[in-house]
Amino acid sequence: MKKEQVKRQRRHKKIRAKIKGTASRPRLCVFRSNQHIYVQLIDDQKGKTLMSCSDFEIKKQKTLTKLELAKEIGLALAKKALKEEIRKIVFDRAGYKYHGRIKAIADGAREGGLEF
Repeated sequence: MKKEQVKRQRRHKKIRAKIKGTASRPRLCVFRSNQHIYVQLIDDQKGKTLMSCSDFEIKKQKTLTKLELAKEIGLALAKKALKEEIRKIVFDRAGYKYHGRIKAIADGAREGGLEF
Protein backbone atom coordinates (compact mmCIF):
# COMPACT_ATOMS: atom_id res chain seq x y z
CA MET A 1 0.00 0.00 0.00
CA LYS A 2 2.82 2.41 0.81
CA LYS A 3 4.30 1.90 -2.64
CA GLU A 4 1.02 2.94 -4.29
CA GLN A 5 0.79 6.04 -2.08
CA VAL A 6 4.34 7.04 -2.95
CA LYS A 7 3.61 6.63 -6.67
CA ARG A 8 0.49 8.79 -6.38
CA GLN A 9 2.40 11.47 -4.48
CA ARG A 10 5.05 11.54 -7.23
CA ARG A 11 2.39 11.90 -9.91
CA HIS A 12 0.75 14.65 -7.87
CA LYS A 13 4.02 16.60 -7.64
CA LYS A 14 4.45 16.43 -11.41
CA ILE A 15 0.89 17.63 -11.97
CA ARG A 16 1.20 20.47 -9.44
CA ALA A 17 4.38 21.71 -11.11
CA LYS A 18 2.31 22.44 -14.23
CA ILE A 19 -1.08 23.47 -12.77
CA LYS A 20 -1.66 26.75 -10.93
CA GLY A 21 -4.95 28.25 -9.81
CA THR A 22 -5.76 31.96 -9.85
CA ALA A 23 -8.64 34.02 -8.49
CA SER A 24 -10.27 34.16 -11.92
CA ARG A 25 -9.53 30.50 -12.73
CA PRO A 26 -9.13 28.49 -9.49
CA ARG A 27 -7.84 24.94 -9.22
CA LEU A 28 -10.38 22.20 -8.47
CA CYS A 29 -8.44 19.78 -6.26
CA VAL A 30 -9.77 16.30 -5.48
CA PHE A 31 -8.95 14.05 -2.52
CA ARG A 32 -10.31 10.53 -2.47
CA SER A 33 -10.17 8.11 0.45
CA ASN A 34 -11.73 4.66 0.61
CA GLN A 35 -14.88 5.97 2.28
CA HIS A 36 -15.10 9.67 1.46
CA ILE A 37 -14.33 12.20 -1.25
CA TYR A 38 -13.50 15.88 -0.92
CA VAL A 39 -13.15 18.69 -3.49
CA GLN A 40 -11.88 22.25 -3.12
CA LEU A 41 -11.55 25.32 -5.31
CA ILE A 42 -8.16 26.87 -4.51
CA ASP A 43 -6.55 30.20 -5.41
CA ASP A 44 -2.83 29.33 -5.45
CA GLN A 45 -1.67 32.94 -5.80
CA LYS A 46 -3.12 33.87 -2.41
CA GLY A 47 -2.88 30.36 -0.97
CA LYS A 48 -6.57 30.29 -0.03
CA THR A 49 -9.37 27.80 -0.40
CA LEU A 50 -12.29 29.60 -2.00
CA MET A 51 -14.88 26.88 -1.37
CA SER A 52 -15.09 23.19 -0.65
CA CYS A 53 -17.55 20.34 -0.79
CA SER A 54 -17.54 16.77 0.49
CA ASP A 55 -19.79 13.75 0.57
CA PHE A 56 -20.82 14.59 4.15
CA GLU A 57 -23.08 17.35 2.84
CA ILE A 58 -24.87 15.04 0.41
CA LYS A 59 -24.95 11.79 2.42
CA LYS A 60 -27.36 13.34 4.89
CA GLN A 61 -29.92 13.89 2.15
CA LYS A 62 -29.72 10.70 0.04
CA THR A 63 -28.33 7.19 0.00
CA LEU A 64 -26.27 6.75 -3.16
CA THR A 65 -23.40 4.64 -4.45
CA LYS A 66 -19.90 6.13 -4.29
CA LEU A 67 -19.97 6.90 -8.02
CA GLU A 68 -23.36 8.64 -7.88
CA LEU A 69 -22.22 10.52 -4.78
CA ALA A 70 -19.11 11.77 -6.59
CA LYS A 71 -21.23 13.15 -9.43
CA GLU A 72 -23.51 14.90 -6.93
CA ILE A 73 -20.44 16.47 -5.26
CA GLY A 74 -19.32 17.84 -8.64
CA LEU A 75 -22.78 19.30 -9.21
CA ALA A 76 -22.90 20.82 -5.71
CA LEU A 77 -19.48 22.45 -6.11
CA ALA A 78 -20.46 23.82 -9.53
CA LYS A 79 -23.60 25.33 -8.02
CA LYS A 80 -21.53 27.03 -5.27
CA ALA A 81 -18.98 28.29 -7.80
CA LEU A 82 -21.63 29.76 -10.08
CA LYS A 83 -23.06 31.71 -7.13
CA GLU A 84 -19.61 33.28 -6.73
CA GLU A 85 -19.49 33.89 -10.52
CA ILE A 86 -16.68 31.40 -11.15
CA ARG A 87 -17.18 29.66 -14.49
CA LYS A 88 -13.69 28.54 -15.58
CA ILE A 89 -11.49 26.28 -13.48
CA VAL A 90 -8.39 24.11 -13.74
CA PHE A 91 -8.93 20.43 -12.84
CA ASP A 92 -6.34 18.83 -10.53
CA ARG A 93 -6.81 15.09 -10.26
CA ALA A 94 -4.08 14.92 -7.56
CA GLY A 95 -2.27 11.94 -9.05
CA TYR A 96 -5.34 9.71 -9.21
CA LYS A 97 -6.23 7.99 -12.48
CA TYR A 98 -8.92 9.80 -14.44
CA HIS A 99 -11.70 7.21 -14.13
CA GLY A 100 -14.34 6.14 -11.66
CA ARG A 101 -15.08 8.66 -8.93
CA ILE A 102 -12.57 11.23 -10.21
CA LYS A 103 -14.19 11.22 -13.65
CA ALA A 104 -17.66 11.38 -12.07
CA ILE A 105 -16.67 14.55 -10.19
CA ALA A 106 -15.40 16.13 -13.41
CA ASP A 107 -18.57 15.13 -15.28
CA GLY A 108 -20.76 16.53 -12.50
CA ALA A 109 -18.85 19.82 -12.47
CA ARG A 110 -19.13 20.14 -16.25
CA GLU A 111 -22.83 19.30 -16.08
CA GLY A 112 -23.23 21.97 -13.40
CA GLY A 113 -21.81 24.64 -15.73
CA LEU A 114 -18.07 24.80 -15.02
CA GLU A 115 -15.61 24.90 -17.93
CA PHE A 116 -12.19 23.20 -17.94
